[in-house]
Amino acid sequence: MNPDDLSRLVSLAMPYGKYKGRLIADLPGPYLAWFARKGFPPGELGRLLALMHEIDHNGLSGLLAPLRQGRAHGPT
Repeated sequence: MNPDDLSRLVSLAMPYGKYKGRLIADLPGPYLAWFARKGFPPGELGRLLALMHEIDHNGLSGLLAPLRQGRAHGPT
C-alpha cells in the first residue's frame, strides 16, 4: 500500500453514480462491497475503492481520522 493512497481516500470524491461527489473515505460499506462483488473500475479509482473496501471491511476506518483532521486544517 502506498501511504499517499490513504490521503487520496480523504480528498478524492466519487466521480459518478449514486454517491457522486462523496469522498471515497465516506462511501458506505455496502456500496464498497457491491463493487467488490461486481468488480472495481480500472485505474486509480478502482485501486482506491478496493483499498477503502479492505479498510472498511476490517474495521480500520479510524486510521483515516488523523488524515481527515490534517485536511480540515488545510495546508500550512
